[in-house]
Amino acid sequence: MSTDAIVMLKDDHKQIRKVFRDFQAAGDEAYVRKGTLVDTMIELLTQHTYIENEVMYPRVRALMPELEDDVLESYEEHHVADVLVMELAAMKPTDERFDAKTTVLIENVQHHMDEEEQDWFPKVREGLGRKQLQQIGEEMVAAKKKAPKKPSQPSALKKTVDAVLS
Repeated sequence: MSTDAIVMLKDDHKQIRKVFRDFQAAGDEAYVRKGTLVDTMIELLTQHTYIENEVMYPRVRALMPELEDDVLESYEEHHVADVLVMELAAMKPTDERFDAKTTVLIENVQHHMDEEEQDWFPKVREGLGRKQLQQIGEEMVAAKKKAPKKPSQPSALKKTVDAVLS
């Protein structure tokens, strides 16, 4: 497995997109399947936002101050996703708004991932280069081992708010 930070994040994005597609294809009354898929989404997104908030964004922010606005926007996009994840974690697949809330989460996260991959990652790759991205990737591997898997654990939401306010 590559320790290039961008390669790692794109791999996460692929896993997340697959779960999104599976949810969208599950069918209207596939409550058990949808519940399992949302649980998987929650775990993947909680871990992913944690490693970006704890490692990738702070490192890029320090090394490439010209990307400050992009980083702050990403923190806010994570905040929105974290709120939706926490709300979904408290819902049942049979709840009236479960599918709608999941759809909004999917749309928001897809937009965020597309923006990162098409705009932000190329700027970061050009500005940092391979060696620094591998070092950041190694830090992300370590962070992922201790990353929360559920929003009830210390979540990326608190860290996002703290980071933006500091």
